[in-house]
Amino acid sequence: MSERPQPVRSLPPGGTVGILGGGQLGRMLAMAAARLGFRSHIYCPDADRPAADVAAACRAAPYEDEASLAAFAAAVSVVTYEFENVPEATARYLAARVPVWPPPVALAVAQDRLREKSFLTDAGVDTAPFAAIDAAADLPAALRAVGLPAVIKTRRFGYDGKGQAYVADAAQAAEALAALGGGGVLIEGFVTFAREISVIVARGADGAARCYEPVWNVHENHVLARSIVPSGIPAAVAEAAKDIALRIAERLDYVGVMGIEMFLATGDSGPRLFVNEMAPRVHNSGHWTLDACVVSQFEQHIRAICGWPLGTVERHSDAVMANLLGDAVDGWAELAQRPDVAVHIYGKSGAAPGRKMGHVTRLYPRGSNPCTSPLQP
Repeated sequence: MSERPQPVRSLPPGGTVGILGGGQLGRMLAMAAARLGFRSHIYCPDADRPAADVAAACRAAPYEDEASLAAFAAAVSVVTYEFENVPEATARYLAARVPVWPPPVALAVAQDRLREKSFLTDAGVDTAPFAAIDAAADLPAALRAVGLPAVIKTRRFGYDGKGQAYVADAAQAAEALAALGGGGVLIEGFVTFAREISVIVARGADGAARCYEPVWNVHENHVLARSIVPSGIPAAVAEAAKDIALRIAERLDYVGVMGIEMFLATGDSGPRLFVNEMAPRVHNSGHWTLDACVVSQFEQHIRAICGWPLGTVERHSDAVMANLLGDAVDGWAELAQRPDVAVHIYGKSGAAPGRKMGHVTRLYPRGSNPCTSPLQP
């Protein structure tokens, strides 16, 4: 699936990194770029976004505005994106004018759950059993293919549990399908897992690739609440998870950082990893690297897309990253008094339930994280 729009040359400090999207991930990318001597130029429909506060420039225009996109391309040295719902056509338009990393094909694969699952299967990666449902008449055969219980998901634009429904029987499945529009969805067999993990993989323009160690993710109401490192999974499973992430990145001829979410199932046959989804961008479960590693996932991404050597992925501390959701951010003063906690506030206006307003990372000396619970092989 190689798709290299232009050769990648090492971009010296002083260049400008274009970022599609203006949320907190764009904000942290811009801050990492500044650390390496780059300017950042944000492009998003809404100028009042957190990333604009820390960037040298911001262009507020629709993603479909070709005149604005052309001007943006002329003002930057390289383009990346901070979320996977940037229109594929936007990335391809820009890629004809300036290097765009990760490659637009990664967007195309990640934006459609059916295409994503098919890509992973073709790559030899285990996923939950899945089937497409284009119309209500497809439901009985799909249920036979994947079994029950199952999860019905929209093919596009779902995140943090949105656009999906757990179903335990055929009647629930029919109701959920109707609620999701009656077709154009994906159904997956439910995976009973012992632990949910993720791997942050970085791949450079020269094909060199490295993985941060897997982290244990804890979700609440379908939103990531905490990421814990070390993950407590057996060493052999951790290496297998890294191998999966590296295989996916290589198959996409990827440049940049990517998050791969996985389920770890255990049973009589031993541990088994199932890939849940891939995110072609820096990832919430990698925020701990800002404080527990010399080179964070954000700096790693900037290094990769600018043609620099990848940095170390080693960590100097154990860590627990916790998202500040909704009005939890109001506790910033108390959190700021704690000597072992790093506070990151995203500068968003208007806290809402479940909205990611910031995060905190608590650090521990290596080998002393009390939240790590070893999972037996």
